[in-house]
Amino acid sequence: MSRRVVRQSKFRHVFGQPVKADQMYEDIRVSKVTWDSSFCAVNPKFVAIIVESGGGGAFMVLPLAKTGRVDKNHPLVTGHTAPVLDIDWCPHNDNVIASASEDTTVMVWQIPDYVPTRNITEPIVTLEGHSKRVGIITWHPTARNVLLSAGGDNLLILWNVGTGEMLLTLDDMHSDLIYNVCWNRTGSLLVTTCKDKHVRVIDPRKQQVVAEKVKPHEGARPIRAIFMADGKIFTTGFSKMSERQLALWDLENFEEPIALQEMDTSNGVLLPFYDPDSSIVYLCGKGDSSIRYFEITAEAPYVHYLSTYSSKEPQRGMGFMPKRGLDVSKCEIARFFKLHERKCEPIVMTVPRKSDLFQDDLYPDTPGPEPALEAAEWLAGQDAEPVLVSLRDGYVPVKNRELKVTRKNILDNKPPVGPRRSHSTCDANFSRPGLEDLLEEIRSLRQTVQAQEKRISDLENKLCKFTNGTA
Repeated sequence: MSRRVVRQSKFRHVFGQPVKADQMYEDIRVSKVTWDSSFCAVNPKFVAIIVESGGGGAFMVLPLAKTGRVDKNHPLVTGHTAPVLDIDWCPHNDNVIASASEDTTVMVWQIPDYVPTRNITEPIVTLEGHSKRVGIITWHPTARNVLLSAGGDNLLILWNVGTGEMLLTLDDMHSDLIYNVCWNRTGSLLVTTCKDKHVRVIDPRKQQVVAEKVKPHEGARPIRAIFMADGKIFTTGFSKMSERQLALWDLENFEEPIALQEMDTSNGVLLPFYDPDSSIVYLCGKGDSSIRYFEITAEAPYVHYLSTYSSKEPQRGMGFMPKRGLDVSKCEIARFFKLHERKCEPIVMTVPRKSDLFQDDLYPDTPGPEPALEAAEWLAGQDAEPVLVSLRDGYVPVKNRELKVTRKNILDNKPPVGPRRSHSTCDANFSRPGLEDLLEEIRSLRQTVQAQEKRISDLENKLCKFTNGTA
């Protein structure tokens, strides 16, 4: 009798579990915009969610610990004049988040560690360069302050957030709407998917398409593509019969996939989330009520189905916690933040282990918050692996680090000396010293308001602890 050999893998028994009801974030009006982004971004400090808002676009930022019912007057981040379509936390600063909007702009925000008492309306920098709505933003994985945006004008723009400047504009590469963009591990290449049914691998600094595949999936619905740590490309799409598919591609031979699997016949676009440390891809379909996960290995058949987390409620969006935000003492290998219509529900993925000791096979060193390169070094042609940190003693988020934007001052180019027009009363009133005093007063008032907001927040937290203690 032949026995079926079961493949050895430490991730065969990964299971998902939602948190208890009091650990969810309730009463959130999640955005109803029809756009295939995840609507949620998380890091070790905060969860950010795109929400419904009258007269413009907004998203909400909650400290991770602030679970339960969200106050209906909880401050929002409101600077856009049309709906927000995508948000992304900076990988090198847990207090900095970028947002992209239908109003054609990208804004970058500094989020304080305390809960402000009023809406945050002033971005650190507004990036203007697209002529149509901006639906995709993604930070460079290893270079400081480099942000990529993709718009309805079929343009990719790379920005240096630290100066507010465009670094590169990649045009004439996409003939239609861009569906998604993903960096490789070092940020030397991009992979994009497009409505024209092409998957393109782009070297942004050479401004060249270095590999291209037409119709990796035959169906008409949107395709998604992400880089694996070893440089392979994982795609999700649809067959001619509208069955959802996943495929794995080797750039050495981009003609045929090295793995192709058909899954089911559902309409939702599959959003892939990838953990390079465990080599697991999690697939979350918008409108689905399940998360499927697969292990990617170096030998055939390359893509191995592990399991499915199922629930009753469909998901409106999904946030994926970076590895350094997980609880290593509970053998947690992934945490999702599932958006419902009116709440956000964390789902914890764990590998069951008997021992309470640190499981170093589950937690190799993982990318930390330090960038490996400056923007100028990357632009000049340098590449670097991410700077890794150990999770042996858990990861403690660093205190709020301010993002400083140093714009190049056009006033430094002094105009030629010539006859000046006579002073008007307006010019006289706003002579240089007077203007400096005004600006200084505004600055100091703003600092006072921020200090008072922090004090109010601290007192509210103390009151909360006091009432919890007496309850």
